[in-house]
Amino acid sequence: MLDNIMVLHFSPTGGTRRAARLLAGAVAAQAGETDLTLPQAQAHRFGPEDVVLVAGPVYGGRLPALMVQRLRDSHGGGARAVAAVVYGGRAYEDALLELADVLEAQGFRVIAGAALLAEHSIAHAVAAGRPDGQDEAQLAGFGARIADKLAHGAADTPALLGSRPYRDWAGMPAVPAADGRCTGCGTCVKACPAQAIPADDPRQTDAARCITCMRCVQACPAGARALPAPVQAAISQKLAPFAEKRAENELFL
Repeated sequence: MLDNIMVLHFSPTGGTRRAARLLAGAVAAQAGETDLTLPQAQAHRFGPEDVVLVAGPVYGGRLPALMVQRLRDSHGGGARAVAAVVYGGRAYEDALLELADVLEAQGFRVIAGAALLAEHSIAHAVAAGRPDGQDEAQLAGFGARIADKLAHGAADTPALLGSRPYRDWAGMPAVPAADGRCTGCGTCVKACPAQAIPADDPRQTDAARCITCMRCVQACPAGARALPAPVQAAISQKLAPFAEKRAENELFL
């Protein structure tokens, strides 16, 4: 086990952070973290002595463009990096390869990749309760293997699943909005990673900015925000087959 690792995560509803922290805790005795989710996240400059775990969610088989934008403010400086994507049980397609490419472009040396499971942020029956105890045990094993590679000084980049050019992702067909229970408290305004909710009218959502990360839905103390019911039902029905099987975490070394 290493002494230290830094975790950079983009985790609107918390699942990505949970999975990343489990993995990081098995790699190093201490783990610092930076949340890239909100605009005030600070950029970092790393050096060749640093080890960094970068984790992001999968949206439509890709990384959120907003996460990519914020990662480009950080400088790897030759730091060794673990690229981790977290998905809700359907597929991660090109997201892991995309993350590794972004990190390499920023000067990181990607020495490991991982595809991890967390409960789907829209269809909650898919990967429900993940990461769970079984995941925790598996990620402990992943972390030990990553730590062993790092301890031996290896810096080769593993072969990762995915294709270039990356698949197109046009985004969701609808965005969350508030119903009559909204009190106008502004909690969602402060929580929104994309600044898509106007402070003067928090019942609305700017569809041009929204990334449908569902953070506002989770954060609303009145339970007033949701996707339109027909859209929510259609997504849940489409993903229902994935709720019937258990997808597994994957490690690439």
